[in-house]
Amino acid sequence: MATNPLQFLQQVRSETAKVHWPTRKEVMTTTVMVFIMAALTSVFFFLVDMIIRFGLTTILEMNS
Repeated sequence: MATNPLQFLQQVRSETAKVHWPTRKEVMTTTVMVFIMAALTSVFFFLVDMIIRFGLTTILEMNS
């Protein structure tokens, strides 16, 4: 079923009206949550990296 450009634009407009747009507060809250989770994840992987590095260094020094 082909639609002409005018019908298409009308359909786009009606579908866009159905979208739930977040409020400024919702956007700010989720943005802060993303930054917090990214920071916690980076700290976690930094600590895991340090533990693995310490373990490997200890094992390699025992063999030499």
